[in-house]
Amino acid sequence: MNKFKYYFILLLAGISLVSCNKSDDNDVVTVPLRDYAEQYKADNDSIIKYLKTNYITVTNNPGTPQDQDVVIKKIVAGDGNVSIWDQTTYPLETRDVYSNDVTYKVYYLTLRKGLGQSPTNTDKVVTSYSGNLLDNTVFETSYGYATNWFLFPYGADTATDKVTRVEGWSEIFPKFKTGTSKTDPNSGVITYSDFGAGVMFLPSGLAYYAGGSGSVPAYTPVVFSFKLFDLQRMDNEFTVSSTTGQVVFLGDGVPDYLEDSNGDGYLYDFRDTKKYPNPPANLVDDTDGDGIPDFLDFDDDGDGFTTRFELTKPADQVGIIGGVNYGARFYYPWDPIVDNPLTPNVDETEPRGIPRRPTGALADPGKPESSTNVKAYLPEDYTANPRLRIHLDKTYPIKQN
Repeated sequence: MNKFKYYFILLLAGISLVSCNKSDDNDVVTVPLRDYAEQYKADNDSIIKYLKTNYITVTNNPGTPQDQDVVIKKIVAGDGNVSIWDQTTYPLETRDVYSNDVTYKVYYLTLRKGLGQSPTNTDKVVTSYSGNLLDNTVFETSYGYATNWFLFPYGADTATDKVTRVEGWSEIFPKFKTGTSKTDPNSGVITYSDFGAGVMFLPSGLAYYAGGSGSVPAYTPVVFSFKLFDLQRMDNEFTVSSTTGQVVFLGDGVPDYLEDSNGDGYLYDFRDTKKYPNPPANLVDDTDGDGIPDFLDFDDDGDGFTTRFELTKPADQVGIIGGVNYGARFYYPWDPIVDNPLTPNVDETEPRGIPRRPTGALADPGKPESSTNVKAYLPEDYTANPRLRIHLDKTYPIKQN
């Protein structure tokens, strides 16, 4: 991939921001960024103090728009309220986040885990939220309405889909799950239930840092309460148009969450060595070790065949062939798919997933296996678990002799 794609990562990190002050009519003084590690120490002290001097109330009223609404107030001496730090109703948890060569300890509250699926940090989420400063001044809110946000900076900022500048969102949302939705047949209004809900307490290095945002000053820790209603799985492989310079999303046929090889729910592009100079080895999701993470790599196993090519079904195995339904998709799904009863006019059945290297008989048993003498696929090659799927197996397809 072209190296200037890193500009999109830099958009999220904000690591190149500087602030300028005019000293007179002719001079502009450039103020360098504060040290991330030193700023984090100050922010963490402020957050812990906030957690120990404020209390939280939560509206637990399922089925209403106010369900899991949050109010945080400062404790007044003698009022009997228990601090967020000391209360036990909602678990106060932490997540270690490596960014800008700092390992942040991010505090968050789990109000409700949710019953659906968890997003990765590169997916799109449907959420409502409210943000406040440490004096509890609300600086931004979605007013309870569901809004769509890309957690990863490669999405386009439109009227309905926005890219969050807050890196902490992408680190905390994956700890929660979505809910269920119901659409009113008359009004079209969507209501959600059993959704994940929480509160995150973010140091400025994982929020707006030097740039601030609206009424949020530079270098300010922030608090977000949120509800995770739904998600959209993303397939983020992209290219950049040589004529327009625009990002063009192509995908490789495998959604990001299935390219999370270590299964931790997070994917990172560690080619940005300014932001990630010393990345932990356990966070790397790069099958072929070429430095491009699988979720941005068009050839995951580095065998010279694109992932999209390796996922493509033979033309004679699409649809109903000889009375057997092989599925209408042109590409193998990750795993077999059963028909969805909620769509009676469409048969989604896909009896086979992405296959492993075939294990059947050779086309010509008297000759060695080669690109022109291949083995036959057996039914279990498409369904065995676990199996090394061909787009992650650099020994297949066999290259021309």
